[in-house]
Amino acid sequence: MEKGLIQVYTGDGKGKTTAAIGQGIRALGRGYTVYMVQFLKSQDTGELKVLEKLEPGFKIFRFEKKHGFIFNMDEKEIAELKNEVKTAFDFVKAVLQKEECDILILDEIMAAINTGLIDVDDVADVLRNKPSGVEIILTGRDAPDKILELADYVSHNVCKKHPFERGIGARKGIEY
Repeated sequence: MEKGLIQVYTGDGKGKTTAAIGQGIRALGRGYTVYMVQFLKSQDTGELKVLEKLEPGFKIFRFEKKHGFIFNMDEKEIAELKNEVKTAFDFVKAVLQKEECDILILDEIMAAINTGLIDVDDVADVLRNKPSGVEIILTGRDAPDKILELADYVSHNVCKKHPFERGIGARKGIEY
């Protein structure tokens, strides 16, 4: 890729990860190598089953054990999760240093930032120093201003209505 840019998919609406995956599939179709590092996602999701079939061109990396929501964790569990997030972010830095992929998706990196598991300045530093030929896509609610300022694209998904408001929980194949 001649010039890799920075894309952000943020907001409280559905579809941020789905949009990033769609962008990755488009790039894969043009011969690019795509890596997706997922933060704070340890559950089984439908997209994993399809994306596994796209390897080695589209690879997903997860570094976390299955955890509950962070607000239900004790200090020891949070420390363990923070260490897992650090391992994932160290992997991201190594991938960029070696330029192992053309597209790098940092899925739910905003959640890792907003819960204090990773420092926004560290993420901003990686973005400022990324190789010029690598496109980086970041997803998650409440993207910090520091990240938005560095981005070339920002898409803000807005939730106008959600079935959860009517008591309908997450559905297999639709929300996960």
